[in-house]
Amino acid sequence: MKGLETGKERARNLRREVYALYFACRDPRVPWYAKALAVAVVAYAFSPIDLIPDFIPVLGYLDDLVLIPLGVLAVRAMIPPAVLADCRERASGMEGKPRNWLAAAIIVAVWLALATAAIYWWFSPTP
Repeated sequence: MKGLETGKERARNLRREVYALYFACRDPRVPWYAKALAVAVVAYAFSPIDLIPDFIPVLGYLDDLVLIPLGVLAVRAMIPPAVLADCRERASGMEGKPRNWLAAAIIVAVWLALATAAIYWWFSPTP
């Protein structure tokens, strides 16, 4: 049971870090390149569509267990510590995922555009 509690605590900490990155994306003190990577990590973490679908055994959750923590580590290294501390403080009060319907619509539109382009490329006649 100790391992399960440790896993739950790590998941809570990771969720809090993703929320902190969400606030860092909006902070003017964060460099543009850190914002760009933070937007990608936060969008992937909050997106209902995964790179590898969750119903695939083991691999379905492996992308969530590897990609998101690595992305969080990379972005944390780019953000000044004082800014990150402010964002973590704001994130500690978050109860649910940020509800930005415009961002959700954009994410879904990007995934649909990529899927459409892939289908077109796959089935397009070759000269």
